[in-house]
Amino acid sequence: MSIYSKDIALFYDEKEILKDISIEIREGKITTLLGPNGAGKSSFLNIISGDLDFYNGEVLYNQRNLKEINIQEKAFLRSVMAQSQPIVFDFSVKEIVEMGWLEKGNIKYSDNFKTALNEVLIECDIDYLKNRKFNTLSGGEQRRVHFARSLLQLWRESNSVDPCYLMLDEPTSNLDLFHQIKMMNAIKKLSTEGIGIFMILHDLNLAFKYSDYIAILKNGKIISFGEPKSIINDDVLSSAFGVKIQVNKKDDNIFINYV
Repeated sequence: MSIYSKDIALFYDEKEILKDISIEIREGKITTLLGPNGAGKSSFLNIISGDLDFYNGEVLYNQRNLKEINIQEKAFLRSVMAQSQPIVFDFSVKEIVEMGWLEKGNIKYSDNFKTALNEVLIECDIDYLKNRKFNTLSGGEQRRVHFARSLLQLWRESNSVDPCYLMLDEPTSNLDLFHQIKMMNAIKKLSTEGIGIFMILHDLNLAFKYSDYIAILKNGKIISFGEPKSIINDDVLSSAFGVKIQVNKKDDNIFINYV
């Protein structure tokens, strides 16, 4: 079971944004996309999530073409946490999180709503914020609320074998160190439960520590793809980001020096 992008290309005003991208996102694995600003990372995530459909190539969900999957079924297959998700109306935190719940027309499934909601509120450390108005929160607190909404959308009964994926665009932005690690541990836990994770990060240390696979995007092209220990090195990173980088590795950690 996987999501597979085949020869994805994207043009805006005759400018090529993405060029022949073919990668696989597997269930139970974390695939992280790295790259400089403007490389096309968010555009690619929008394509494989089904939020952007004017592209060349194919996106296959478990061998089904994404363009043939209706919006309701997509919602059951994948949850998306975008880079920016402003809320205009004065909803409470609890109301925002509840927006992630999907009704399946199954009474037994619906009976689990309160349990699932409480689980994600605690998991994301926002239970004490649930009655606050969303727009009164700090940027980091709002990020955690959107993460909780995304998790509630993915909630399944323990015996479920439904395939599902979580897509995250810079999930740790605006978070303090404690909540960065807490969120990344939650993401890792989801992957061990069989959920396929695709995320965009800028933090090289987090990418190295938590990813099963890393892809590096530059000027709309994948310049390197593989396991973290093979991808995170001086030559690849220096080429990708345009600065001289030295990487020192120790166990599951790296230390980055900018020369």
